[in-house]
Amino acid sequence: MSSAISTTTEQDALLRAGIDRSLRHPVMFFLTSGAAWLAVSIVLGIISSAKAHAPGFLSCCSWLTYGRVFPAHINAFIYGWGFQAAFAVIIWMMARLSRKECTAAGLILVAGHVWNLGVFLGLVGILSGSSTGMPWMEFPAFAWPVLLASYFAIVIWSFIQFRVRPEGHVYISQWYLLAAIVWFPWIFITANTLLHCLPGHPVMAAGINAWYKSALTFLFFTPVALGTAYYLAPKITGQPVYSYSLAKLGFWSLAVIAPWAGMQKLAGAPIPYFLPYVGAAATVMLFVPTISAAINLLRTAISSPEILASSPSLRFTLAGIGGLILLACSAVVLNLPDSTLPLTQFSLSGYGFEILALYGFFSFVMFGAVYFIVPRVTRREWLSRRLIKIHFLFSVYGIMAVALFAIFGGFEQGIGQEDWQQPWQNAASRAYPYAVGTTIAWCFILFSNIFFFIHLALMWLRLGRRSQHPTLFDAAHGHASSPHGEEGDIDNAGPGYISAH
Repeated sequence: MSSAISTTTEQDALLRAGIDRSLRHPVMFFLTSGAAWLAVSIVLGIISSAKAHAPGFLSCCSWLTYGRVFPAHINAFIYGWGFQAAFAVIIWMMARLSRKECTAAGLILVAGHVWNLGVFLGLVGILSGSSTGMPWMEFPAFAWPVLLASYFAIVIWSFIQFRVRPEGHVYISQWYLLAAIVWFPWIFITANTLLHCLPGHPVMAAGINAWYKSALTFLFFTPVALGTAYYLAPKITGQPVYSYSLAKLGFWSLAVIAPWAGMQKLAGAPIPYFLPYVGAAATVMLFVPTISAAINLLRTAISSPEILASSPSLRFTLAGIGGLILLACSAVVLNLPDSTLPLTQFSLSGYGFEILALYGFFSFVMFGAVYFIVPRVTRREWLSRRLIKIHFLFSVYGIMAVALFAIFGGFEQGIGQEDWQQPWQNAASRAYPYAVGTTIAWCFILFSNIFFFIHLALMWLRLGRRSQHPTLFDAAHGHASSPHGEEGDIDNAGPGYISAH
């Protein structure tokens, strides 16, 4: 009996090693280029934030005016870092959970280069003054077909792997990832077709654009992050998902509620009166799927406090879940139609909410995935525990500061805007100290991410100590974690599943 178990374990190890080897170059390419774009985005964010309180900063360069550098900052973050981190996680996790090696790594890598070319040309278009003027869709119109074609070439293989997988369970992680893969083309094609190919009234164009921003946040980035967290938390702790009922509630409530959100940003516009209220109600109701998922993941993770203390992947993941809880609370507070929405609709608060979603939640979970995946695909240990701690601490403090400064500064700015008897300068003066704080906080985040990029690039060069079993850094004991921690690497032994039937 023990001989049969040993043989099965060896076969599993060989299969995992083959999967990791087949995806090494695409995964590391997406993560490293994404980290580079993240650093570029943060630099642009510092410049745009500085211009909010010092308009004369870099005024000698027309390419770096606020109207160009701010959308470049957001688009570099979303399409440069966000999507590429999602691609790396999706193709690796779907291959692992489907137990199939990737046979199209070369095509994925080529599509990844095309995606990066599209992002680069799109950013050049924004900075040169050819922006479309629609938030999160500022790339010139030629860019979106390029990005769409690249997207299909990258993710279609994950679908194929899922379809030809051995018969068995469908994990909750796969539910979320497959949903994100399907939802994004619907969102992207719908918005770009209606805005670029079939343009209508400008007011409705603004409504479609607002819906696109919300849908991209909650129907792509959120399910990717939740699917990743549902993979990492049980796998690292060696415990099953706390509640399958909560997992299903979170998934289906997100699928039903999220498509209705977004239109609250057009409150007061000449559109059907009910649309902003439906959008506001849906955004507030997103509290249900986000909190149910957060509770489920937290209860799963805290079942092993000793692993939480030593696992960088789990720390980043739980920090992201903390960001999700703050995001859920912010969605309620910022979108009450008759009280807070008029104050936050045209202020810095919207930016704070978006950064909390994209960085405080999504990016932190992606960082956790990076620290888990990279040693496995490179067969090398991370070079420095200190660099990981620097990345974690500066990122946590920095992003919380950015989000809080922007949200509370937006409230102050909104109060000044609503006081119509005072000059507009009053609103700008109210937000001034918060804008300064936001700039300083972005500098801390840049500092942490420079080290993150260097660390990641060195791992791609495979300069870490060779290891067949990726280990954790345990400061207290100086040795690797137990087999049930991050070294435990049996894909069907940790994560909870929901039957396909």
